[in-house]
Amino acid sequence: MIARSGVPAKPTLYDPVLARHIVFMAIRKIARMGADILREPARPVADPTAPTVRALVRDMLETMADAEGAGLAAPQINEPWRIVIFHVPGARATREGEGEEGEGEEAEVPLTILCNPEIEILGDEEEWGWEACLSVPGLMGMVPRAARIRYRGVTPEGEVIEREAEGFHARVVQHECDHLDGILYPQRMTDLSLLGFAEEFHRAPPELSGEIADVEEDEEEAA
Repeated sequence: MIARSGVPAKPTLYDPVLARHIVFMAIRKIARMGADILREPARPVADPTAPTVRALVRDMLETMADAEGAGLAAPQINEPWRIVIFHVPGARATREGEGEEGEGEEAEVPLTILCNPEIEILGDEEEWGWEACLSVPGLMGMVPRAARIRYRGVTPEGEVIEREAEGFHARVVQHECDHLDGILYPQRMTDLSLLGFAEEFHRAPPELSGEIADVEEDEEEAA
């Protein structure tokens, strides 16, 4: 197409007049460890159904998909709001022991979007597991988390979601909600010798002992 000035216009994927119905999304830059926004508590969302919240969530979804993560919190894309998104594919849930082989769809957690999420710890049991984070690129670490939780939040449609979770499902939710309180997973670690570059750990897995010796060798998930 040619601009009115006679200078060729920048090519566009959609005609701006004919494609008014298309909802545009954007891949955002992910904040990395050390950024101020990742060290500060996020702000409550006054109206989860507001159009601005929906627009932000669309960008979060696009960014998470591009980075191939399991979850994302608004502060990770430099937005100071208490919003998280996450999902647990059935295959991953089965691999983590949350569903028997062939039952992946039952253990699967669908894409979930929550504003102002709250977590209640159920019981004293903890589980250890490898974690990685889009905001801490290249690293992975062994992190203790509550084995069972109950969480609650509001979707951009105004629906209240309340679920109980365990295993990897509970780990993902806790990891994402930590971002809303200015906490990154290395701050949850009790043994920093088990924090390192994922490439190195995959090449030569560290020896695990004591209460974490039974953790299966498995690829970590970035969130």
